[in-house]
Amino acid sequence: MKKYIVTLTKDERETLSALTSKGKHKSQKILNALILLGCDEGEYQIKRSTNEEISLILNISMRKIDRVKERFVSEAKKRCKTISYGSDL
Repeated sequence: MKKYIVTLTKDERETLSALTSKGKHKSQKILNALILLGCDEGEYQIKRSTNEEISLILNISMRKIDRVKERFVSEAKKRCKTISYGSDL
C-alpha cells in the first residue's frame, strides 16, 4: 500500500478546524476534516496521531483513513499541475 503524506498549510488547518466546530456540515465532511487534521505532518501540527489512534478514536476503518489521505494528496497534485501548466503568468 502506498503511503500518502498529508501536509497542511496554516490556512488549510484553520479552514478544517472551523469546519469541524462551526455551522452545519455533513457528517462525512466533518469526519474527513478530522482525519486530515490528525494525519497532518506539516510544521503547524503539534502532535501527529497514527492511523491506528485515529481509527480507534473516530471509530472508522483504516481503509477510510487511507482513502481520505489519498484523495487529499491526489487533488493537491492536480491543483499544482493546473496552476503551473494552465496559467498564463
